[in-house]
Amino acid sequence: MASDLIVRGYSEGDVPDMARIWNRVVEDGEAFPQEDTLSEDEARGFFGSQTHCGVAILEGKPVGLYILHPNNVGRCGHICNCSFAVDPGCRGHGVGAALVEDSLAAGRDAGFRIMQFNAVVKENLTAIGLYERLGFIRIGEVPGGFRHAEGAYHDILLYYHEL
Repeated sequence: MASDLIVRGYSEGDVPDMARIWNRVVEDGEAFPQEDTLSEDEARGFFGSQTHCGVAILEGKPVGLYILHPNNVGRCGHICNCSFAVDPGCRGHGVGAALVEDSLAAGRDAGFRIMQFNAVVKENLTAIGLYERLGFIRIGEVPGGFRHAEGAYHDILLYYHEL
């Protein structure tokens, strides 16, 4: 599947599928801190406000995305952050890896020096394996830092990668 996959900057026509994919992760309540889904208009503004959004395209259709933005401001403004979402039907086929690899290049191109992940849910073993395989270094753990959709508090991990 991944051999036909391309990752590129998003376009206006991608927004409805991007919103659908994003909202699915939000609704699942297992990985993103957001609780509210995005309407198409809200998604347009949200994605447009990022430093960069990459979209994974398979057979002409978005199947995953990432948002890239500063992690902080001022003296820490050289650190970026990303969030990734993959259509459930395309998980396990290299889409996430292609998105993460593209985000590292996009972060460098945007002038960032470090990428930091602030809240990787400890049970998200697929993401953790991917990040570690791609050279991200675990730098800490926050006990109970994520409230799962079912209400229980789960630990989160912090990662960084030099760009």
